[in-house]
Amino acid sequence: MSTQPFDLVIRADRAVVDGAERPASVGVRRGRVAEIGPRDADWSAAAEVVLADDEVLIPGMVDTHVHVNEPGRTEWEGFASATRAALRGGTTTIVDMPLNSLPPTTTVDALEIKQKAADGQCFVDVGFWGGAVPGNVEDLLPLHDAGVFGFKCFLIDSGVPEFPPLSPEQLREHMRRTALIGALMIVHAESAAEIDAAPTVPGPRYADFVASRPDASEVSAIKVVIDTMRETGSRAHILHLSSAEALPLIRDAKREGLPLTVETCPHYLSFTAEAIRDGSTAHKCCPPIRSSENQTRLWEALADGTIDCVVSDHSPSTADLKTDDFQTAWGGVASVQVALAAVWTGARERGHGLADVVRWMSERSAQVAGLQHKGGIRVGADADLVVFAPDEVTHVTAAGLEHKNPVTAYDELDLTGVARRVWLRGNEISTERADGRFLERGEA
Repeated sequence: MSTQPFDLVIRADRAVVDGAERPASVGVRRGRVAEIGPRDADWSAAAEVVLADDEVLIPGMVDTHVHVNEPGRTEWEGFASATRAALRGGTTTIVDMPLNSLPPTTTVDALEIKQKAADGQCFVDVGFWGGAVPGNVEDLLPLHDAGVFGFKCFLIDSGVPEFPPLSPEQLREHMRRTALIGALMIVHAESAAEIDAAPTVPGPRYADFVASRPDASEVSAIKVVIDTMRETGSRAHILHLSSAEALPLIRDAKREGLPLTVETCPHYLSFTAEAIRDGSTAHKCCPPIRSSENQTRLWEALADGTIDCVVSDHSPSTADLKTDDFQTAWGGVASVQVALAAVWTGARERGHGLADVVRWMSERSAQVAGLQHKGGIRVGADADLVVFAPDEVTHVTAAGLEHKNPVTAYDELDLTGVARRVWLRGNEISTERADGRFLERGEA
């Protein structure tokens, strides 16, 4: 029995703790999980919450791949709208990508500009990735010292001119530096050479778009990343894996002991190329959503640990940029609010439990980014807690989401699972008050 009162006690017949669902009470003090005990633990607290029979206590999701776009392209999304959407979907931590903001986060000055823009607007906790672009090798250490969680680079055109890609030689130069300072390089891995050699057919046909971004582009680029890891001794993370053809290469690298991690995204697990309507560029992303057979292999790779985590790659834009031409439309799926529900909807259909989803979307994503006090209900962790109703169904409408623009691939779909209540560092939060804080690598 705890002799000291808690600030908050939450009691649940079902809670995801230590990788499994079980009855539990969670005691919170000063924003952290202080103790975990049996459902009916004899504890006193300033406040107590008892979950209903249809609710499960889970940790907040940790989404390490969110394009907030502010400042500079704030009409696409902003910190207030993105973090409200995250909160509504059960995500309590996001890590912002270094593009498509203006300026991109490739210098300390740019990081400070972004943080100033975000100050007072964040409804969940927010961290920042730095950017790796040609010519900024000397900026990596200052950005690392300023607390960014690692560095993102592209091996192909990023879609915005202010964030150019690295050549293989430039990648080696940057990864020698990240190895030296102990930083993580996260990579958009598509090969420009493979895509340049593929057929490009403008127009609304989704099949033509997929053909223009072949599996070989991912396989070739991931091989470059793995070879560069061997040469430089650096750590790397593959962003938004789409192609299952790259899985044997990834498995071999992990068996070799290379410090490689890999993510995929809800849209690759929720949609298939065969089902995407021509002209539906809300589904356009790079790399693209591929076949049903490919999707099955991604789910299998999640189950066996080849793929480490699932994050949204929330990359919104204004509606006018989503023309019906797949070659020219902006590529990105707006999804931060629906990510948890989308993955849970697919996971339960395949026999996975909530503990699996928590592992993929909270525990492992936090570990990849080095978020030491996030990612699980455990003693010492931040009390980022979600009351989740796993059987409640929501009919998604783009206009009903907190996203700034009413465009999403999930429009008019029914998804299962609703975040009913959310605590951030022990405080219940809502979309009425911005309680998030900035996170820095190491202290988070």
